[in-house]
Amino acid sequence: MDEDVTRNNSGAAETFNPDLIHAIFKLVWKRRAEKGSGGNEDIDVEPAPETSRRNRSTTANAGALKVSCELLRIFVTEAIRRSAFNAEAEDAVVIEPTHLERVLPQLLLDF
Repeated sequence: MDEDVTRNNSGAAETFNPDLIHAIFKLVWKRRAEKGSGGNEDIDVEPAPETSRRNRSTTANAGALKVSCELLRIFVTEAIRRSAFNAEAEDAVVIEPTHLERVLPQLLLDF
């Protein structure tokens, strides 16, 4: 019984720290703001007309951070799983960067 409880608790701890993800988001937002309008505006979603680049918020709500952490966790887990499958097919004991490089194109298309 104690082993199941430990397994459940460790599963909950195996995610990315929301504070870390928030710090990464803030860094990206800061760099984009410093670039100004030099970025590719065709990709960005246009803000409401009353919102300028200067007064946009650089915060994220807790729900968005939790979802981002979970998506990142699933992405990394799937990348490792696919890389391990390739490594096993080649009778390798260790996952090499080449195994990851081979699965990334399809993985990015899947996500």
